[in-house]
Amino acid sequence: MRRVAGLVLSALGAFLIVLALLTRFVVVGEAVKFPLNEDTVTNLIASNATYFSPQQVAEIQGATLEDTYTVEDNGTGNSSTAVWKEFSYVYDQTNDSTVSYSTQQLAFNRSNGQLVNCCGTFVGTDTHVPVTGQGYVWPFNAQKKTYQVFDTTVLKAFPAVYSGTATVDGILTYKYVYTIPATEDGSVKLPGTLVGLTSSADVTLPEYYSATTTEYVDPITGGPVRGTSQQYSYLENSSGTPVLTLVKANFVTTPASVASVASTIRHDDTDIDILKNIVPLVTGIVGIIVLAIGLILTFTRRQEAEYYEDEPEEVSV
Repeated sequence: MRRVAGLVLSALGAFLIVLALLTRFVVVGEAVKFPLNEDTVTNLIASNATYFSPQQVAEIQGATLEDTYTVEDNGTGNSSTAVWKEFSYVYDQTNDSTVSYSTQQLAFNRSNGQLVNCCGTFVGTDTHVPVTGQGYVWPFNAQKKTYQVFDTTVLKAFPAVYSGTATVDGILTYKYVYTIPATEDGSVKLPGTLVGLTSSADVTLPEYYSATTTEYVDPITGGPVRGTSQQYSYLENSSGTPVLTLVKANFVTTPASVASVASTIRHDDTDIDILKNIVPLVTGIVGIIVLAIGLILTFTRRQEAEYYEDEPEEVSV
């Protein structure tokens, strides 16, 4: 009976050890993915900003701008790919007026956050945008290295350089910085008098955009906790001189949005830690103990059998 119990416990222990390894190296990869039910709102504020108002046909200075990002899953994702739609609305709090709005829809790999070209991707009115690099999120288990990040203004990917760590709302984050040099981004037709020309005849000038963006990312979930973005969009004349500011602002995630995102990330970090570390560790330890007990029972039973077999038989005289 001891030998049978030993064999059963040995098998159970071996099973638990294998289960621990499978959980750590297989199940985690299948279970830990970006969601298909995303529905978040993030606000950023830019103080003392400048922008051009088509309604007033003038540059507005010293304004406080609020950029509200609403991100929702569009319902067409699957086990490997998520498709999120984003709406951005920029509002002038100082002058109570709308500055701009835009929409985009991007698909990405649910395991590493890399953009994929499928599923009705669009940016604004452009439905043929080739995408690459990171988009809405960074990879799970983000590394201290440079990543390519896709910018939806100039429709290119730029290197986001790892630049150290920072604690944001109690979360240790990785800091990534990427810079977009002045890049031509279309053209604008407007009266010449708006750009310092004596003639009121319409002129078409190239539009340029530059930005420096800093993201503070939770390395476990790949979720941005806080961000800052210094943006400068302007028109340039034939001599290469900026003649009209379209937007000049430094957007920063609001404390309320940081707190909301941080709360969600802390919850997700805990769930991932339990599945990735605690469950395999506990299961593995229990498996080792059970296997050891099983081997001891099996081994000692054999020793006892050998002992009794070696004893000489008594001979009656």
